[in-house]
Amino acid sequence: MAGASGKLVPLWAGLGHTSHWGHSVALSCCCSQGFTMSSWEGRRSAPAAAKGAHFWHPPGTAQYSRETQELLKAMMDESKLTSFQRRHLMDCVKRGDTLPLQCNPTSSKDPQPAKSAVSPPKLCLPGRLPTKPHLRPAKICQAGDAYTREKFKPQARRDLEREKQRLQNILATGKDVVEHEVKQTLVQTKEEETPEIDRFEELVNEVQERKEFLAEMEALGHGKKYRGIVLTEISQKLREMEIIDKKRSEGMREITTKDFPIGNKSDSHD
Repeated sequence: MAGASGKLVPLWAGLGHTSHWGHSVALSCCCSQGFTMSSWEGRRSAPAAAKGAHFWHPPGTAQYSRETQELLKAMMDESKLTSFQRRHLMDCVKRGDTLPLQCNPTSSKDPQPAKSAVSPPKLCLPGRLPTKPHLRPAKICQAGDAYTREKFKPQARRDLEREKQRLQNILATGKDVVEHEVKQTLVQTKEEETPEIDRFEELVNEVQERKEFLAEMEALGHGKKYRGIVLTEISQKLREMEIIDKKRSEGMREITTKDFPIGNKSDSHD
């Protein structure tokens, strides 16, 4: 029997009828609503079997009593069977056939097992190899980069003498003194690379900048405000330039006298 869900479930395990049985009607039902025999306790049993039938040889056609048919209808109402299932069961009762254990909700045919959704894996056949090998001509192969060799790039060689000195320092003092000396030499070379700025040239540039600034202020009408300050600074720069020039001229005179000593002419003649 199938319930509201439409699945096949056992309908009737057996139903008593007016045969020549000397016992009460045996009823059993299993449905989607969880119906059991305990829910039918206390119901009226079917009447006794008709006379003239033996225990092991029931008659071919059974006749269901009115009480049995009413009980069957009540069980079908509680089981919520479909109209097709009810019609099929009532036809069996009218014909006097044994009630089926299972009944399809829409058809009397047995349902076919559902096909598995998973399809069998397809066999992957290897592709066919070409009958003739495709060979490229030598010109095409040589035109590519297949025959070009990588150029050898020698690595920087280590200074063995420097490595010996470094190892000696590590064994003697436990410190790598060479690296510290290398850092000092790098700092010294950077300092040597930076050219010393001539102070005389700096003073010349500063004087020129102040002259240009004073000319701009006079063009804007603020010449009186900055003229005294700018001229004072220019005079200071010129005084410092004179001192530097005097020192340089004295140094050049001393160098020339040392390299080319000049004596008296009278001494040379004597």
